[in-house]
Amino acid sequence: MSMGSGSDPTAGGDSPPEADDNTSNGINNNTSDPDSCSTSITDQSANNNSALDLNKDLPGPPPTQINKIKYSPNTPVIKKDKRQSSSRFNVSQDRELLKLPAIRDAAPNEREELFLQKIRQCTVLFDFIIDPLSDLKWKEVKRAALNEMVEYVTTQRSVITEPVYPEVVAMFSVNLFRTLPPSTNPSGAEFDPEEDEPTLEAAWPHLQLVYEFFLRFLENPDFHPPTAKKYIDQRFVMQLLELFDSEDPRERDFLKTTLHRIYGKFLGLRAFIRKQINNIFYKFIYETEHHNGVAELLEILGSIINGFALPLKEEHKVFLLKVLLPLHKVKSLSVYHPQLAYCVVQFLEKDPSLTEPVIIALLKFWPKVHSPKEVMFLNELEEILDVIEPNEFAKVMVPLFVQLAKCVSSPHFQVAERALYYWNNEYILSLISDNAHTILPIMFPALYKHSKTHWNKEKERIREREDAWHEVEMKAEQNPLYSEYSEAIMQSSAQSSLLYTNTHHMLNDELDVEFDANDAAAVVAAAAAAAGGDGVAKE
Repeated sequence: MSMGSGSDPTAGGDSPPEADDNTSNGINNNTSDPDSCSTSITDQSANNNSALDLNKDLPGPPPTQINKIKYSPNTPVIKKDKRQSSSRFNVSQDRELLKLPAIRDAAPNEREELFLQKIRQCTVLFDFIIDPLSDLKWKEVKRAALNEMVEYVTTQRSVITEPVYPEVVAMFSVNLFRTLPPSTNPSGAEFDPEEDEPTLEAAWPHLQLVYEFFLRFLENPDFHPPTAKKYIDQRFVMQLLELFDSEDPRERDFLKTTLHRIYGKFLGLRAFIRKQINNIFYKFIYETEHHNGVAELLEILGSIINGFALPLKEEHKVFLLKVLLPLHKVKSLSVYHPQLAYCVVQFLEKDPSLTEPVIIALLKFWPKVHSPKEVMFLNELEEILDVIEPNEFAKVMVPLFVQLAKCVSSPHFQVAERALYYWNNEYILSLISDNAHTILPIMFPALYKHSKTHWNKEKERIREREDAWHEVEMKAEQNPLYSEYSEAIMQSSAQSSLLYTNTHHMLNDELDVEFDANDAAAVVAAAAAAAGGDGVAKE
């Protein structure tokens, strides 16, 4: 079951506590703030009868390109049964529900009271785990009432009256705010979302409808944030955020959409929501290294960052450098890396001056022995280079390409292959060409060694390595001074030794390979000419 989005009537709501909180933050708010920037997420107003796509409002980051090693076709796949548990222990004592008349059949002056009675009925809690077959009749009464209320607030106008607000919030709180059971899946790097089955919430048939009803309530055109703020407050938000650690991905999906709606409609809660998400991340990074909802929280932040006003406030820069970047060092990075990379790139598109500290931090956290994680870093780094400005690139190109040279020389073929894919990116290639005098001497030994001595002799891999080497030679041959400088180099083999010694020192790596002076001539000629034509002639 699903629903469409409604418009966000935030005009006349709380005045924002700070300038950034008046921005769209990825949500289409009807505010008149001149600093508001364009939206990245717009609520659809006419799809009340369509299915609820919980992800349609949040722009998804591009997926990573990790090629996981699969088991052979002959390996039997053992499919585990889906585990179910319940985090509900306080089952209601009086569970006998009276089936009330349909709201649409009641007289207009009786509908509000009947609506309130049905909401109160839905505060009754049932047992779904110890004896799932118990109270089936009354469970169905509650399910039918929730379904009817979802349809009622979606299709009818002027039904969200002032007495409804406290009843709806109370019903939502009773059903959903609870102590979550201990995690049953492994944490950290041992967790594999493709292999480890999530533990599903046994009471989901009712919880899903409660979430859907609350979302329709928030999205109703008659919803009035100034009235609702007395009930949807900081304590409510704190309890909502605690549920993000649920193991059930269906619940986290609904929570993501619910928190996103609250962030859009309650301007006074925006700073508080961001602060509490920061605290969750701090605890995750430095204490537990386990939280089930990091990916969903990052997805919400991606749309919030997209709406930040310029220039960025200092607190947002601190969030990037002190919270988002340290998330790269957690063992379970693969679970949330696409969303994290999306957030980082959003920041750099907002403020290119942050590029240097971001890349330096990534190089600091660069994996040393974990090859799949290294591939993830290479994916993210290419996304950053796609939006980098030439003047910012010049500041980081030396340490950046020293690391890329190490990756090209990696004995792990997927790491080396992913690094070589950079040469298929036209924009990155243009940046390399503009700075050839600095970059080519760094990359030459690694590319040469890789093209001649890498252990992976698969035909496709050889072609990729040769293509990358061919790009270097083409850059050299395009230089009008190529012939002059290559002849000068050929007259003295000392040039080759000098190039090898310098780059060997820069890479701080043993590259025990003797390369031909013709190859060295091509690279040094291109580098010298790019530097102004003085490099080789004066040697």
